Amino acid sequence: MKLQKQETAEKEDELEDVSRRLNTLLAERVNQLEQYQSEFFSRLRNILATNENIRVVGDRFLLPSELLFASGSAQLGDEGKSELDKLAEVLLDVVAAIPGDIDWILRIDGHTDLIPINTQQFPSNWELSTARAVAVVRYLAAQGVPERRMVAAGFGEFFPVASGTTPDALQKNRRIELKLTDR
Repeated sequence: MKLQKQETAEKEDELEDVSRRLNTLLAERVNQLEQYQSEFFSRLRNILATNENIRVVGDRFLLPSELLFASGSAQLGDEGKSELDKLAEVLLDVVAAIPGDIDWILRIDGHTDLIPINTQQFPSNWELSTARAVAVVRYLAAQGVPERRMVAAGFGEFFPVASGTTPDALQKNRRIELKLTDR
């Protein structure tokens, strides 16, 4: 019985040690990703700073839909492609420096205002916001950004950044958000 208690205590000590080492490794990886996020964020902020329409909120870039798409459309316009070309250039530079064993993604979120859309192509704001996010992902993939490192999500009108129905509030809520994060 005493031997069994001793073996159990030794196993628990071993497990605790393994757990400590794993937590340390995980923390190191998180710190590494945060360094690349910071570099990406800083470089992108400098490059996109000339466009007063692009806002930075926390760890996300918010691009107004009007910059990328015509009203009610998920087809990228020339001005939007130009801005996405700048983004792709920075992203590809940063991607080249991120070690392969860091599991990161670029999350592209589509958002609409609260005015409902109901067309054959877009029966709701969810479809429109998702199609816009997918259009950005496809465009960035065509510029060489690894497809397996991107995700598109559509949020419709459900996560506004501005309240109310003023033209300014509606415009702020129609956006694409970009975030470099862990998977």
